Amino acid sequence: MTRPSFTEALATRPWLLADGATGTNYFQMGLVSGDAPEMWNLEHPDRVRKLHREFIEAGADIILTNTFGCNRHRLKLHNAQDRVRELNLAAVKNARAEADGAGRPVYVAGSMGPTGEIFEPVGTMTHADGVAAFAEQAAALKEGGVDVLWIETLSSEEELRAAVEGASQTGLPIVTTMSFDTNGRTMMGITPKAFGGLAASLPVQPAAIGANCGVGASELVATVMGIHAARPEAAIVAKGNCGVPQYKDGHIHYSGTPELMADYARIALDAGARIIGGCCGTSPHHLASMKRALDSHHKGETPTIDLIEKKLGPVSDLARGVDAAAAAPKRERRRH
Repeated sequence: MTRPSFTEALATRPWLLADGATGTNYFQMGLVSGDAPEMWNLEHPDRVRKLHREFIEAGADIILTNTFGCNRHRLKLHNAQDRVRELNLAAVKNARAEADGAGRPVYVAGSMGPTGEIFEPVGTMTHADGVAAFAEQAAALKEGGVDVLWIETLSSEEELRAAVEGASQTGLPIVTTMSFDTNGRTMMGITPKAFGGLAASLPVQPAAIGANCGVGASELVATVMGIHAARPEAAIVAKGNCGVPQYKDGHIHYSGTPELMADYARIALDAGARIIGGCCGTSPHHLASMKRALDSHHKGETPTIDLIEKKLGPVSDLARGVDAAAAAPKRERRRH
């Protein structure tokens, strides 16, 4: 029997479960702060494959390759800018081996994180250089055999446009998510509703759009609602952190329990998400709880902000409908 394509699965299934965290789980497996996780694709493929396998066993329909920082600008920090193809190919090989051995359809998504550079006109990175960097990584991911390119954790319109333009050269389907972590906005000031409109204006339309990372499960769900309000027809991704990060005993810990992440998964589905997963702090144990919750849940009414806060925690003023940043210039004008 032929396996449905990623876009066919997205169109025909009520939801797809994406995997959880990469970096925070690698730290539990021995990754040292400051080291590049991408090097593990060659140095510790057994560990990379083990985490993929554990997420698949927990129920993941989509696993992301260990390539978040595998573009030439991020790799330059480790003097590995000339190893883009090598490291991306190794990462896909590790993920593909586990996905293909799952005994059910599991899709491999080629993770593409930001360059770490600030784009013009604020910074110095040109559009052309950005497109070239993303195209280089996307080509290697396609060569390795990914099912979909997964652009994630972006914050600026300029980088989003460059990433999608570069990735689209492969002809593969694209998923793109931004991180809303500054009072309900991205670091560069984009609101969830504005992102919905921005994504609609892209020359190549992503198969799915959404949010990842951020400040916690509650704000992530509120963000999904904002994107859904702007683009109700879009397939939306919710890949939220496992609760809120807390610094304890010299390490970052995430407050989310399996029970909280189960609530998050159900509420995210009700909020309009079609692809649901976890980001920082989300272990295979958390993901298994999310899988059980989704299996037993039928999509209900759109959640209220009060329900989100009761079940998952507080949200930003913007999520409550109060846009302080937009109101500030008006107040300033009234003073004069």
